[in-house]
Amino acid sequence: MTATLRQTANAVASSMIEGASMATALIGGAAGAYLGYQLAPATWSDGARIAFAGAVAVVGAVAIDGLAELVLAPMRRTPFNVTHVSAPAPADNLDDALAQVANATEADAAHRAAGAAFCIDQGDNFLRDEDRWRGYEDGEASFYLAPGVWLHHRAELGKYGREHHFTLLTGDDEEPVVITGMEQIRHHLAARAASLPAVPATADGDVDRDDVLDDDLIGIHAV
Repeated sequence: MTATLRQTANAVASSMIEGASMATALIGGAAGAYLGYQLAPATWSDGARIAFAGAVAVVGAVAIDGLAELVLAPMRRTPFNVTHVSAPAPADNLDDALAQVANATEADAAHRAAGAAFCIDQGDNFLRDEDRWRGYEDGEASFYLAPGVWLHHRAELGKYGREHHFTLLTGDDEEPVVITGMEQIRHHLAARAASLPAVPATADGDVDRDDVLDDDLIGIHAV
């Protein structure tokens, strides 16, 4: 399941759970009000019977909601997941087995790239969309950004475990740009949109150039 689909499913499930909780509370309140009014002594005034029924309604709503929460609480803590597609049937020969593993490797590479993208895109609405990544048999993956521009991901085992590397690639003869944050991607695309040299953003040396790129990009968007 993709991140977007998972978020949507979780939102729908959460709404249904909250709706069920409200419904049980209303039912408990209505039942309590009815019983309270019926059980109140007939010698009481209508105002006293209504007040008693209201008090019983509150107790009934709280009690029923508490009982329902015993069932709903575990559901709140469990994220919604769609049943995974079953694996293909066992291969009849080595060539078919290799094809199955190659497809699985590509899917795995796309999944890992989308997950690792959290370190540069914590918005969970762009680079972490698994469907936008294309995995390859060597375990690497690419994300199409714009004509001639791709974000490349590869992982390797380092001293402290698996290390993820993101690089911006273009169809030109430009050097690949190491990417550690979304602002670098924005800077590079802004430079290309303004027909300016697509140099990587720096911490302090290119402040004026960044301002020019921002102004140019705003102008382009306004056209």
